[in-house]
Amino acid sequence: MLHRNQAVLSDPARLAAAERATRLLATTGLSLDSVAHMAASLLDTPLAAVSIVGRTGEQRVGGHGPLPAAGSVGEYVICGDGSTVVADMSRSMPGHPLAKAGVTAFAGVPIHDLSGRPFGALIVLDMRPREWAEDQILALTEVSCLLRASIHWDDQVPADRDETGMGILDSAALLDSVQEAFLAVDDDGVVRGFNRSAEEMLGFASAEICGRRLDDTLRPDYGSEPIGTALGRLFAAGPVRPVVRELSMRHRAGHRVAMRAALSVVRGTAGPLACVFLTDLSAQAAAEEAAERHASFLAALLDSLSVGVIACDDSGRVSVVNRAMRQIQNRPETGPVPDDVPDVVGQYLFDDEMRPLSWEQTPVMRALNGEYISDLDVKARCADQRVRTFAATAQPITSRDGRRLGAVAVAHEVTALRRAERFGSCRREVEYALRSVETIAEAAPAVLKAVTATLGWPCAELFLIDEATGELRAVGHHSDAGEAPDQLFGHVPVRGLGVTGRVWQTGEPLWVPDISEFFNLTTAYEQGRVELCARYGIRTILAVPVRDGGTLLGVLTCYAGSPEVHEELLTVLLDGVAAQIGVYVALRRAEELARQLRRAQDDFLALAGHELRTPLTSITANVTMLVEEAEALDDEQRQMLDTVARNTATLRHISDSLLDLAGLESGHHLLNLDRIDLVALVAEAVTVFRLSAADAGVQLRADLPAHLAVTGDARRLRQVVDDLLSNAVKYSLAGGEVEVALRTGDRDVELSVTDTGIGAPAEEYPRFFDRFYRASNVRHHGIPGSGLGLSLARAIVRLHSGTITLRPHQPAGTTVRVSLPLHAPAA
Repeated sequence: MLHRNQAVLSDPARLAAAERATRLLATTGLSLDSVAHMAASLLDTPLAAVSIVGRTGEQRVGGHGPLPAAGSVGEYVICGDGSTVVADMSRSMPGHPLAKAGVTAFAGVPIHDLSGRPFGALIVLDMRPREWAEDQILALTEVSCLLRASIHWDDQVPADRDETGMGILDSAALLDSVQEAFLAVDDDGVVRGFNRSAEEMLGFASAEICGRRLDDTLRPDYGSEPIGTALGRLFAAGPVRPVVRELSMRHRAGHRVAMRAALSVVRGTAGPLACVFLTDLSAQAAAEEAAERHASFLAALLDSLSVGVIACDDSGRVSVVNRAMRQIQNRPETGPVPDDVPDVVGQYLFDDEMRPLSWEQTPVMRALNGEYISDLDVKARCADQRVRTFAATAQPITSRDGRRLGAVAVAHEVTALRRAERFGSCRREVEYALRSVETIAEAAPAVLKAVTATLGWPCAELFLIDEATGELRAVGHHSDAGEAPDQLFGHVPVRGLGVTGRVWQTGEPLWVPDISEFFNLTTAYEQGRVELCARYGIRTILAVPVRDGGTLLGVLTCYAGSPEVHEELLTVLLDGVAAQIGVYVALRRAEELARQLRRAQDDFLALAGHELRTPLTSITANVTMLVEEAEALDDEQRQMLDTVARNTATLRHISDSLLDLAGLESGHHLLNLDRIDLVALVAEAVTVFRLSAADAGVQLRADLPAHLAVTGDARRLRQVVDDLLSNAVKYSLAGGEVEVALRTGDRDVELSVTDTGIGAPAEEYPRFFDRFYRASNVRHHGIPGSGLGLSLARAIVRLHSGTITLRPHQPAGTTVRVSLPLHAPAA
């Protein structure tokens, strides 16, 4: 915490030391601006100052850089305990003049006289927030000690000066006030100063070292060179700035201590002295070892990941490429970080449209420029020419103070996932292609194009089993090359031979990852197919059966231009497409069969109707003649004639109904459309059936509006109403009811006929409109009928662009609803 201790600032002894220092600095010949420049260079700051804090405040006696004219922090440094640092003045000292002038951070150490009194401050300043490292503060302290040692304190030589010959640096209090390990050596190699920190570092007491030669005590090892030679060069050079060297010295316990020595020469009244500040490198060595272990652990961790990792520093230079990323880049898995990544990235990295990426377009460089990227699809062409898809995530790496240190990008493979996603779209495209045409041969090119585009494979072929011959025949193919390669497509598979032939035989999918190495293809026919595939660059083949349930209908065979993986996934996905094709083929074949059966049925009905009409006409005429002369017959003979006449009429009605139904469904019978009153038509039919309903014990009611005009064929619509009323009365039990109602809506009119009769099983309703179909309970009750009435009614209603439906009526019976458009039906 920063504070100003007035007792320290106004201490007479300290103020006297400040005045003495001001006087001596003026005569020393030392450039204090150079001292400030040295401090700024060591701590990498733009500003530095040397100041004396005396009776009149702080006086700046040396400086480096464009220092602000107003504001000082020397008093805080004088009152501080050791070093004084501030990382961000805008937070801790927002109103200070230096902060207002743009200074953000500073670090300072006091300058002491030989008696340890702080008379001034050495301060470095920065225009940006920063954390001050311990070694930086140590360097600043070393500079302040050198500054103190350069002053000739002639009037302050202690009275108890002894034979050590240290001159101005022989004060034990002075040496012990230095936090760093320090020793002073004269030009004969004799130790003249050894402070408490040095005692703690090397285990020797000052009395054991001072006055003795280095070679006899500490035995420095400086690259196997005699220490006297090294000291001779040092004294001859007399460097002003510290010279940093690494060496080792003997510890009192016998082991050697690695250290860094900052050496400089100070010339005092007793002659030149080598001032040596020592930094123990043991901890640093341990830290470096720990760092190396950490780096090795991190490298092992990165190499064990299945995702690719790449990182760069703030200049864009690639600093990390893990094993998985090297595989993506087609590089050796071990070795130094490649330095040519920016130059070759466009050869293997592409966007989602397969356009080469430049180095600036890569996720890691976009992150270095400040972007945060999440799940960006990038494609990479591998060494085997297989294209893989990766989802890339990248972000910049920043320090605590917001400085950008670099960027990192991570890529994980999503080839299988993206293929699975694309197969959803593929199935929709296949469905559209199948629905758009009438035959599988017409749909095959579009279907196979969708499949190959989804797989990213060059070509595919569809084979179906011919129903007539039982042979497997090609019905279509697709190739990215446009024209089909000669002999590759259109061949006739041999059952049990080749990839397609084996699937035909087994009914199981077959995956060939590399056809050139598939040892099962050994016959001459198979070897010929292998050579043909190799000639056109085909490596992988996947063939799946086309099925409808348990029935094998054909084979779908797809070809890839490079070795592929994801066998199980691709097989499952392609099986789904093959199942779509199988359902379509089975449906088309069933529809064709139904058409053929329908044509055969129509032909039979027409034939039956025509062939029955002629003999029935003859029978009816003869029976009519016999009935007219029935007076000569007895009762039994007349009863026989009545039975023949009645059954002949029934057969005649069935024959007429068959011919009528065939004519309506074939379009030979056209409607005679006109505006009619549907209420009058229904009311007339109800009046006719009311008598027969009463005879059967059935109450017939009608709920009709006053008038309702529609466009229709009156005769045909009356035929529908008659059939519905006939069925309702016929299947109602004595005491039952039949209700007829007409309702009108915005666009249509609805006729409903509801009975409380025996009803029918609901699961049989879809079949009631089939020709000759009669409900199972009707057959059990022995009620006569031909099963053609509802078929005729549906045909007539459809010609009127209407609909007819059946629903159960609760608690018993059936409701038939006929919906007709209010406006004229289509021709």
